[in-house]
Parts: sequence; structure tokens; C-alpha cells
Amino acid sequence: MIRLQNLTLQRGPQRLLEDAELTLHAGHKAGLIGANGAGKSSLFALLRGELHPDSGDCLLPADWRIAHMRQEVDTLERLAVDYVLDGDLRLREVQRDLAAAEEAHDGAALARLHAELDSADGYTADARARKLLAGLGFTNEQMDRQVGDFSGGWRMRLNLAQALMCPSDLLLLDEPTNHLDLDAIIWLEEWLKSYPGTLLLISHDRDFLDEVVDHVAHVDQRKLVLYRGGYTAFERARAERLAQQQQAYEKQQAQRAHMESYIARFKAQATKARQAQSRIKALERMEELSAAHVDSPFDFVFRESTKISSPLIDLSDARLGYGEKTILEKVRLQLTPGARIGLLGPNGAGKSTLIKNLAGELSPLTGRLTRGENTVVGYFAQHQLDSLDAKASPLLHLQRLAPTEREQTLRDFLGGFDFRGGRIDEPVLNFSGGEKARLALALIAWERPNLLLLDEPTNHLDLEMRLALTMALQEFSGAVLVVSHDRHLLKSTTDNFFLVADGKVEEFDGDLEDYARWLVEYRQRNAPVNNTPVNPDKTDKKAQRQAAAALRQQLAPHKREADKLEAELGKLHEKLAKVDASLGDSDLYEPARKNELRDLLAEQARLKVREGELEEAWMQALETLESMQAELEALS
Repeated sequence: MIRLQNLTLQRGPQRLLEDAELTLHAGHKAGLIGANGAGKSSLFALLRGELHPDSGDCLLPADWRIAHMRQEVDTLERLAVDYVLDGDLRLREVQRDLAAAEEAHDGAALARLHAELDSADGYTADARARKLLAGLGFTNEQMDRQVGDFSGGWRMRLNLAQALMCPSDLLLLDEPTNHLDLDAIIWLEEWLKSYPGTLLLISHDRDFLDEVVDHVAHVDQRKLVLYRGGYTAFERARAERLAQQQQAYEKQQAQRAHMESYIARFKAQATKARQAQSRIKALERMEELSAAHVDSPFDFVFRESTKISSPLIDLSDARLGYGEKTILEKVRLQLTPGARIGLLGPNGAGKSTLIKNLAGELSPLTGRLTRGENTVVGYFAQHQLDSLDAKASPLLHLQRLAPTEREQTLRDFLGGFDFRGGRIDEPVLNFSGGEKARLALALIAWERPNLLLLDEPTNHLDLEMRLALTMALQEFSGAVLVVSHDRHLLKSTTDNFFLVADGKVEEFDGDLEDYARWLVEYRQRNAPVNNTPVNPDKTDKKAQRQAAAALRQQLAPHKREADKLEAELGKLHEKLAKVDASLGDSDLYEPARKNELRDLLAEQARLKVREGELEEAWMQALETLESMQAELEALS
């Protein structure tokens, strides 16, 4: 297990953790969350042995193999697949020793090293590395290209694949989804759910956390607070604490009004039952949990245009692409006021090509694109962050857009994006990716758009800013077209989905769960044929034995978890029965006992919420057990 005891961690003059406590058992998958600068990455460095506690203890098994996702690339000449294989250090060591033994004609060493190579699954390593790369969106051709041929985002994918390739007992992933599209994120979720070791994950993607982790460790006020469950469970538990404060109550009421307004408008427009149900559930969940974000530093809206055109943009029979290369054909898309569209589709299918044409960065190769007379487009894309003036401050950027506006008005507006104090006057040069993204969104929000075209707007944004952006988009009455790997944003702000795939743009009749299933079928249809010769007698039987052993290893903790949940549920039912019996006492409803009645009703409500959580977790644990047992029987 990982155990932090009375841990104090300091970087320079800043104290990050003070007398912090945390215990994570082997096999746990935990999300590590907290404000930027709270010390999450420093805690990872501590676990890797790169930092040492200023006081207290950081204890973990000495024999644990630790893998982590690096944030830099140290070689550009290696082929992508070789770079990923480098993540398995033991494999590379055996391969080097083999080469030396072959050169020395050392038969005894060769026999021993071939046995070690077999034990390390060395004969399947190349195939496993290519499978990882394919899951993260690389084509067969890209796998054999040099690392230096890829952009920064794709190099981070290579670092992620390298970390996954490394056999490990503890896997540390810092923002693994930052440079992934939705397809790769869904694949990564499935991979991590089957990972047998202990996982510690830093992420700002709430749906990703909900899918993968079973605990959340929150860095708050230099302490570590461990919550059971995913991100939603964390929000609920934290909201229950914060809702006791008047400030939390007032903020929650304001946010609830936003949610109710959006839900009412959405219900009137939704035409597909599955989509409506999915999105309204998400909004109701947000409404319930909004108090958990009372201390958010973000509070902004998109200033809206006073004039409108209908349609805002009309794209007819268009062929889209670059030069002679066609990406999409026969595209018909009309954006009217109030449209809320999410673009789905595999990586490289043409989503960004479509949005660039709508924004005017590209022109259709053929066909017609018409903009309304009063159309004002707010366009956000990652490459725009590089076009910010590195020497100018946030305030100067906004003053250039509004030279006649009062400075205090501009400062107040930027404050909603958490540009306050000295930071508002600092040059952009040293800003983080998240700060640049916030500034780009602030400039768009000031310009009074009536059409927002957003291409991955949540990259680099933390959880609080993502929530603020979601609420601002819900309140925005203009049209929105968004490409995003953040499923919570898509579910909460869009009414319809369009699918970009196979050179076409078509309306998608389904929700994000339907899209995940569509992706599986799409990958199966487009999976490359593997012509690599194998020895079926050796590989298949060995793979079956290994899979069965891995399943048996995973089965025990799931069984313990199911038994534990069942026992906890039984105890909770006993408590509920006692509360219900007390509430059946007619004397309890006398005015003199109103405080006792209030406390009992609150306890009953709390227990029922916990009952629902436990029942859902127990059923999920039983389903997992049944599935694993069936799979084990099939392998036996």
C-alpha cells in the first residue's frame, strides 16, 4: 500500500502539504485533484523518489515497479514503436544482453536469456506496443515514423503509450487525456479499468475520472482528503459539507436558476428521447452538486450580440479539404439561432476541417457557404493560443479590443476568468496553457458573438474552469457548435450530435453511449489485418494461461469488495430501520421535539442517499464478478 504519514512537503518558500495523511491499498485506482499549484505533480515526484518529505513519511513497498507518464521527450530519432518499447526497461536489458551473448557465442547465456525473454513476454512485445499505439490513434504507417516527425500533442501520446508498456505495480498518470481525442479517451478508459496494479491519476476530465477511479484524493488547504467513489461521489460528499455554509447555499441557488432555465429551454427543443434523457440527467446532477464548487474563482458569461441573422451560416453541397485533398464531400449544414451541436467522429475524420471552414479559416473547395448579415463568430481553437501577443498582458489584450472602455470595467470582466491582482498586468509570455486558454476565451466572450465555434475548448482547463465554461454556454442564447473530448461538456451544453466519418457529415441519432458503441464497431471494420506469423501452439496456450492467472489475481479483490459492500449495506439497513421506528413515534411530532424530528429526518435522508450509492456499487461489483468468472471459465 501507499501510506503518507504526517507528511509536510515544501517547494521553495511555498508549503504544499502540511501534516497530510493518505492511505491507498494495492489495486486501488485513485484520482488526485486540487487547484493548480496545490502540489499534485510534486506528490507524484515524491512517490517516484525525486523529492523527499520535509517532515513525515512517504511509505510504499520497496519492490514496487513504478511507471509514469513523462512530460518531455528525450529522443527524436527513435521510431515510434521502438520508443514505446523502450518503456519496458527489463525487456530492453534482456535484449541488450542477448545481443552481447550472440556476439560472444555464449550458448549457456543465450539459453538463459531466451528463457528470460519468454518470461518477459518479449516475443509478443512488438505486437503489444503496436496495439497500444493503435488504441491511442496511430496508424500503422505512423508507428514506423520517427518521434521527431510528430507534433507536441502526439509526442505526449507516445509518452503515454511508453508508460502503459512498462510492467508496473504503481502507475502514475499526469493529465493523460490532455492531448487525446474522444476515441482515444474511451479506449484508454477500458485499458485502465483492466489494469491490475495501483493507479494514481491527475485529471480534469470528470467523466474520465468517474469511469476509471474508485477513490478521489483531494488536495485542499495543504491536506489530503480521501473520498470513496468517483468524481461525482466526491462532489456529492463535498457539497454536503459546504452546503452548511451560507455562502455555499447562496451560490447554489444562483447556479440552480441557471440550470432550471437551461433545462426548460432544452426540454422544449429536444427531439430525441435518448438524447433528452441523457442530457437532462446530467443537468440535474450538476444542479444537485453545484455547491461543491462554491469556492470557484471563475464567474463569467459570453456577452451576446444585439443583432441576429437566421440562418447564421448555411453550408450547401460543399466539398471540404486542403488543396487537392478532399476530406469531406456533399456537406450540408445550417446553423440557426439557438442551435446546440456537438461534432463526433474518429480522429482525422474531418471535424477540425469542418469547423475551420465555418470559421472562415478555410474556404470550401466547391459548394456554397453563406453567412448571415449580422453573424458574429466566436472561434476557439488550440492554435489560437500561439497567436496571443507574448509581450502583452491580459488587460492590454482586452484594451486593444475595447480602447474606449473604462479600465475598471475591463479589469472586472477579466476577474471572472481569474485574472486578478498582479497577474492581470503580467505579459502572456510566462503563462501556462490553461491561462492562455482562459484569456482566449475571455477575448471571445467580450466580442459579443452570436455563434460560437469551439474546437477542444477544455484542453488545459482545470475542473473549476470547465464547470464555469459549461454554465456560461448553458446561459448563452446564441448558436454553439463544439468539438470536445470532454463528455460532460457535450452532454450538458448540446442538443444534437453530428457524426463526421467516412468523408460525410450526418446527424447522429443517439447519445454518447451509443457513440461509444459505434466507435467499437467502426474500429472493428477498419482494423488492419495482422499478417505477422505466430506460433499458435506456443502463443495461444501461453496467452490463455497468462490471461487466466491475471483474472484469478483480479478476482479476489473484487470478491472482497462485493462482500464488504454487502455487509455495509446490511448495517445501513439496520440503521434505517431504527430511524424509521423512531419516526413512527407519534410523540415525536410534538412542537417541543421539533429539533429531534428535524435531526431524524436529516439522518433518514442521508442514509437513503448512502443506501442508493451502496446498492449501485454492490450491483456493479456483482456484475463485474459474474463477468470475470464467466471469462475465467471460458479460458479454463
